[in-house]
Amino acid sequence: MTLGAQIAWDDTVLPFQLDRSDVRGRVARLDGVLDEILAQHDYPDPIEQLVAEMALLTAMIGHTVKLRWKLSLQVRGDGPARLIATDYYAPEEEGGPARIRAYASFDRDRPLEGKPFELIGSGYFAILIDQGEGTTPYQGITPIDGGSLSACAETYFAQSEQLPTRFHLRYGRSLDADGTAGAWRAGGMMLQLMPEVSPLLKPADGEAPRLLQPSDMLDGDDEEDWNRANILLDTVEELELVGPTVQPTDLLVRLFHEEGPRVFDPQSIKFGCTCSEDRVRASLSIYSAREIATMTTEEGRVTADCQFCGAHYDLDPATLGFEAKDGDD
Repeated sequence: MTLGAQIAWDDTVLPFQLDRSDVRGRVARLDGVLDEILAQHDYPDPIEQLVAEMALLTAMIGHTVKLRWKLSLQVRGDGPARLIATDYYAPEEEGGPARIRAYASFDRDRPLEGKPFELIGSGYFAILIDQGEGTTPYQGITPIDGGSLSACAETYFAQSEQLPTRFHLRYGRSLDADGTAGAWRAGGMMLQLMPEVSPLLKPADGEAPRLLQPSDMLDGDDEEDWNRANILLDTVEELELVGPTVQPTDLLVRLFHEEGPRVFDPQSIKFGCTCSEDRVRASLSIYSAREIATMTTEEGRVTADCQFCGAHYDLDPATLGFEAKDGDD
C-alpha cells in the first residue's frame, strides 16, 4: 500500500481518555478531506501548510461542540498571510459525519519567505462557537505567539479555558512511486488535562502581564501526570501519525499502555460547504435596487464566488434585494 492510498481510519477523529492520568485527548487523521479542501484553491506551499495545520486543529477542537453547533477558527495577521479561516459543522444527528471547510487569504505581491508561521506577522487567533439561531455566538481571542498555530491554540486553552492542552501535529504530501508529490497526509494528537479549575494567575507587583501557559496551572499529582503523558507523546513518530500501517488504537496502546487508555466512538469527517444560491440571495436582501445596481457587471449580472469551495453564482439583479421581482429572466 502506498502512502497515497485510502486507509480505514482516514478522515476520522478518535477521542480517548487516560484513566490513570486524568488526561483526555483525540487522535485525528485528515487525508482525503485535506486534499479536497486544498484542491479548491491554488495556494503556494507555505499557505497550504498553514491551512493544513489549521484544519487539523479545527477537527480536534471541533469534536467538543454539540450536535448541530458550528465551530470556527480564524487567524488574522499583518503579514503576507492575512487570513486563515476554518469552519467545523457538528453532525446533524448521532453517528453522522462532521463537515469541515477552510480557506486562506494572502498577499500575492509580497514574498512568502521564511517559515509558514512567520508569514502571519502580528495578529490574533480566535475561536468562535455558534450554538444556533437565537443564541449569541461565543468568541475567544489570543495573540499570535509561540511559533506555531498549535502553540496559539494551546495558549488559548490556557488563557480562556484554564486547561493545560498539547497538540502534536504532522502533515505534508506523500510521494508517488515516481517521486512526485502525491496526496496530502495529515495526522495529530491532542492531550488535555482536566484538573480542578485554577484561579487566573495575576502578575506580581512590578511584573508585566503575560500569557498563561499550561505549566501555570499545574501542581502536585496533576503536574506529574501531565508531564508523564507529554513525555510519552514526544516518542511518537511521524509515520505513526500519518502512515498507513499503525492504527490509532494501536498507537494509543504503544504510547500510553501504562496509563489505562480508553477509546470512545470515532467521529468521521468530510469536506462540506454550506454556500447556496439561496444564501447569496438572503445576504443581498438588505440592499435596495439602486445599491444592487452598483454591484452589477457590464454584462448586466450580479456574480458571487464562495471563498471556501469556489462555487460561482450568476444572478439577475432584478431578482435581488428587498425590491426584487419574482423569477430570473
